[in-house]
Amino acid sequence: METIELQIEPRERGSKGKAKQLRREGRLPGVFYGPKVESVPLEVNKKEFLSRVADLEGSHLIRIKSASPLLADKVALVKEMQFHPVTGEVLHADFYEVDLTARIRVKVPLHFVGKAEGVVRGGILQPIVREIEVECLPMNIPEYFNVEVSSLDIGHSLHITDLSMPEGVVAIYETSLTLVTVVPPTVEEAPAVEAVPAVAEAAEAPAAAPEEKEKEESSES
Repeated sequence: METIELQIEPRERGSKGKAKQLRREGRLPGVFYGPKVESVPLEVNKKEFLSRVADLEGSHLIRIKSASPLLADKVALVKEMQFHPVTGEVLHADFYEVDLTARIRVKVPLHFVGKAEGVVRGGILQPIVREIEVECLPMNIPEYFNVEVSSLDIGHSLHITDLSMPEGVVAIYETSLTLVTVVPPTVEEAPAVEAVPAVAEAAEAPAAAPEEKEKEESSES
């Protein structure tokens, strides 16, 4: 995996007001930390960060260029970004130091490629997960995994055990996780039909009972 060089400098610890001032000046506040180092508040050119890092898919190694020995030539992953709840603007970034000789766990996105047989027959391709967790050395982190779905028919699925892993990369899972499936086409319910009465109401008055009919005939004679 290629590393992205980024100019990053330490900053003074301060209040939210100072962080807002940094953003107004085109700088993005953040923090650098790791299992063997104390956290270091930092700042980075926001425009450069957005154009080179923020929109990248998956995990990417950042090699820090800095005048400070606390940060210079450190290698990190962007562990987390905080966003404004309304505008979606990036407000803060966490850089996590990695040891290039130690295995780490990261999330890798999935790309579903091909057109499933079941989709051709009217089914619907339904991804179950969009990324999986793997363990590997930092330089071996895959950018993404291609998941070939062409052979999937309706009712068929692909599982994490069907995914081919590069050498040195191990998928982390507890069960045979389903990655994608093809479900039958959605069938719309037919409109409800009003029930027809079993016996239609008589249009005329009911006929006389047999006993009443005999009385009527005897009175006429």
